[in-house]
Amino acid sequence: MFIGKVTGKVVCTHKDEGLQGLKLLIVQPLTDKLQPKGKPLIAIDTIGQSGYGDVVYLAKSGESSLPLKKNKDLIPSDAGIMGIIDYYYTEE
Repeated sequence: MFIGKVTGKVVCTHKDEGLQGLKLLIVQPLTDKLQPKGKPLIAIDTIGQSGYGDVVYLAKSGESSLPLKKNKDLIPSDAGIMGIIDYYYTEE
């Protein structure tokens, strides 16, 4: 898992059937100091509550769509938002 910040959303008029009804967000990965790290990515909002400016934690690859699996169907995904971070603390 890793953390990131929601910086935008993606609107698609045509997409894979497995993605119908799911919100797609642009997320900037962050370091443990909450600094931008790498390129932004597109993530499925598996909790349905994430929005612009939220700091979230994500899973990548196959684990990214685990909360969405219905009838054992595979949902195409590279990243999935698992939760919104309310408080973040790290010792220096």
